[in-house]
Amino acid sequence: MTSPPLLIVGHGTRSTAGVAEFDQLVARVGRHLAGDGIDVGGGFIELAPPPLTEAVGDMVHAGHRHVVALPLMLAAAGHGKGDIPGAMARERVRYPGLSYAYGRPLGPHPALLSIIEQRIDTALAEPDSTATGRTDTTVLLVGRGSSDPDANAEIAKVARLLWEGRGYTGVETAYVSLAEPSVPAGLERARLLGARRVVVAPYFLFAGVLPDRVVDQSAAYAAEHAEMDIRVAGLLGDCDELAGLVVERYHEALAGDIRMNCDTCLYRIAMPGVADRVGAPQTPHHHPDDPTHDHGHNHGHDHANGHPHDHQPTHP
Repeated sequence: MTSPPLLIVGHGTRSTAGVAEFDQLVARVGRHLAGDGIDVGGGFIELAPPPLTEAVGDMVHAGHRHVVALPLMLAAAGHGKGDIPGAMARERVRYPGLSYAYGRPLGPHPALLSIIEQRIDTALAEPDSTATGRTDTTVLLVGRGSSDPDANAEIAKVARLLWEGRGYTGVETAYVSLAEPSVPAGLERARLLGARRVVVAPYFLFAGVLPDRVVDQSAAYAAEHAEMDIRVAGLLGDCDELAGLVVERYHEALAGDIRMNCDTCLYRIAMPGVADRVGAPQTPHHHPDDPTHDHGHNHGHDHANGHPHDHQPTHP
């Protein structure tokens, strides 16, 4: 029996570099699975082509009726919990007989921690750096930020796991959108705790508006605090370690071994400030490049400015 294809679903970005990096990772994963005869494709839920519906259509037209859909996201939030399942539900209506297995987000995972560690070491080894190693180095791990408390808590968990056994003075957390503390607030906290060398580690896969904002805000803070050595580490990016994790998640979904975090999911549990999300109707994500999707849908999220979403997804 032929194994089903892997559909890698990205968030999407207005950054051409970010789109290119996504495409490169999809191609890399394809090379990893080529020996098993597994087709690999990718699409976005917003902001960039190809839209998810086009990627699904390509697989259906190639003769596939069952796919593995994997959210290429670091934490489970609205996109992974509601938007992608909603979009896949729409595709099942569009293509009767289509079915799919749904994978879980990438993190937290030891492979991701290793990549972050490598990026931090690279920042510490820059030629003009006064750093000599991890001793006396504080890391500020910066997540995207979400209106989902569960997703924000995942960043704190990753920060703690990154701290364990690696010799950093400490690992603090910050968010660049929708959650506090902000990047400047996180840097200020590190300063008040006595840090004089800080590596800002953006917890992002690829280039985009928000990672650029992390760099800009870090540089602005550094300009006002010349007594501190503030470095920004590289993004996770397209690499074999990340591709290997995607392959792992594919096989996990194929075997039905999905360990989604539901204990603190705001679509199941009434969380302070977002109790109205429990049981809310699931709505497919608007994508302007999808000609079959109603362009009159009120998307309500300005990614450049970090305003919250207007749609209300639910846990699949």
